[in-house]
Amino acid sequence: MSFSSLRRGLLSTCVALPLVSAALAVSAQSKTELLVYTALEADQIQAYKKSFEAQNPTIELKIVRDSTGIITAKLLAEKSNPQADVVWGLAATSLMLLDKEGMLAPYAPKGLEKVKASMRDPRTTPSWVGMDVWSSAICFNTAEAGKKNLPKPASWQDLTNPAYKGQVTMPHPASSGTGYLMVSAWLQLMGEQKGWAYMDALHQNIGVYTHSGSKPCRQAGAGEYAVGLSFEYRANKTKKDGAPIDIVLPKEGLGWDMEATGIMKSTKKMAAARALADWSVSQEANQLYAQNFAVVAIPGIQQKLEFIQGDIEKMLIKNDFAMAAANREKVLAEWSRRYESKAEPK
Repeated sequence: MSFSSLRRGLLSTCVALPLVSAALAVSAQSKTELLVYTALEADQIQAYKKSFEAQNPTIELKIVRDSTGIITAKLLAEKSNPQADVVWGLAATSLMLLDKEGMLAPYAPKGLEKVKASMRDPRTTPSWVGMDVWSSAICFNTAEAGKKNLPKPASWQDLTNPAYKGQVTMPHPASSGTGYLMVSAWLQLMGEQKGWAYMDALHQNIGVYTHSGSKPCRQAGAGEYAVGLSFEYRANKTKKDGAPIDIVLPKEGLGWDMEATGIMKSTKKMAAARALADWSVSQEANQLYAQNFAVVAIPGIQQKLEFIQGDIEKMLIKNDFAMAAANREKVLAEWSRRYESKAEPK
């Protein structure tokens, strides 16, 4: 190769490199950043995010994640100056509160007709659409129970047995959607008077109320407590990871809520927000949800979780979502008055 040819090649490369860099910079700048508030489990988010962004390469999700109660409180506190564009994977009961405050933009995602009627806002143009169901479950450490000669519970009522004193951990219902769906279920199953009497008795056996729905199962799995009240995804994963637990689905019935998606009325990125809402009800999204939950929004996709015995869908209580949402603040205030003394520090 002659010197002049080499020189021309180097000059071409020098010209090309800035052009490539400029193109990459323009590409990065052209991406829409969508601020998403979520209570999805941290170990689920990455797979969902990767799938969405692969299908929507011009949108980048910026995630703010915390427990259901904390995210709900954050959204309500920001009502006068909303920050989030989309609420994704938050309890339907929380989205109903936001809707009542006029914070959500009604939108019918593409493919809405495939979603179960029971798993969406019933209005023609819904303000929120469900993704999956998560339900209460008990994680029971068989190794610790053997050491302490504790019986295996079969029901919610069994947990009031004095043998479990100090051995039960449960999510705080103001912080955790899992905690609130349990409290709501007990009040609906037993009636208000008997429901609070039950929680009074259970409180005698509680070691701590955690600020996470997953933590009680992790604590039981690690042997910190013999009994952790949690939800089926975390119970299944904890056992799958090798913890010596049995998973108990109480025979009286399971409290439950839906993870759901809603668009904030205040968003200035409506097209991108609608793209996430569309993806959230897609078949691909539901197939991902089905890897974690036994009940998802599109029929025929759900599959049995490896270590969950019994038909979760048939064990779900008849849940009055409107009542659960409308009475949330009143119920939480009464719960806190009675039981806050055993809450873990925030």
